[in-house]
Amino acid sequence: MTDWQAFTVETKDHVAQVTLIGPGKGNAMGPDFWRELPEVFQELDADPEVRAIVLTGSGKHFSYGLDLPAMSGTFGPLLADRALAAPRTDFLTEVRKMQASITAVADCRKPVIAAVSGWCIGGGLDLIAAADIRYASAEAKFSLREAKVAIVADVGSLHRLPGIIGEGHLRELAYTGKDIDAARAEKIGLVNDVLPDQEAALDAAHATAREIAANPPLVVPGVKDVLDQRRKDEIAAGLRYVSAWNAAFLPSEDLTEAIKAVFEKRTPEFRGQ
Repeated sequence: MTDWQAFTVETKDHVAQVTLIGPGKGNAMGPDFWRELPEVFQELDADPEVRAIVLTGSGKHFSYGLDLPAMSGTFGPLLADRALAAPRTDFLTEVRKMQASITAVADCRKPVIAAVSGWCIGGGLDLIAAADIRYASAEAKFSLREAKVAIVADVGSLHRLPGIIGEGHLRELAYTGKDIDAARAEKIGLVNDVLPDQEAALDAAHATAREIAANPPLVVPGVKDVLDQRRKDEIAAGLRYVSAWNAAFLPSEDLTEAIKAVFEKRTPEFRGQ
């Protein structure tokens, strides 16, 4: 396997473990993450020795989500020249690359089981929404937080979560940007089970992965393919729509304020401009 900057990958007994390692704090998702994620999952998809994948985070947290400081270059030109077509087109291209990164997880023919502990915020939620099965430790917390930083979530949560938690729960999370704990996540169906601690959640994910890996290696991908076919085209169309929507409407003084507030470590003041 390749030597990755944002991940480690270990394979044993037909189960691969993919671990987020940053380099951003709390496994925040910077340029290395977005570039490497599809490459990691394409390699695992092509590896005949891998039959199931466990996805987890290093340290106490799964992921703080998008690394705004590291990714500010993606937004900078769009905000500086927001009336021009060129930066909007460049931004559209970048968003669609990020969408493709998460979609590579969903499209992987091998079932993906996420083990979540600590914070799972924004892009982290996009990532686990692309997994097939999700386990959480008791202290895990989840937040679809993009609305709080003046962004319409655009890499998968709004399109994949309706089939996982339903429209009402999704709209509550997306409109408010609120945090929910593991017990609430289990109640609404975001996670399959809540385990006492991080180690137990990871063990549960591996136990399920081993059970999957023991089944016929051609049948399980077939089952996943049939299940995915129900909403695949709908999700793809939704991702194209939201990327175009954000290229047109994302530039705002509120977004600039949100980014400044992150750098200045303060609460943003939004004015609807």
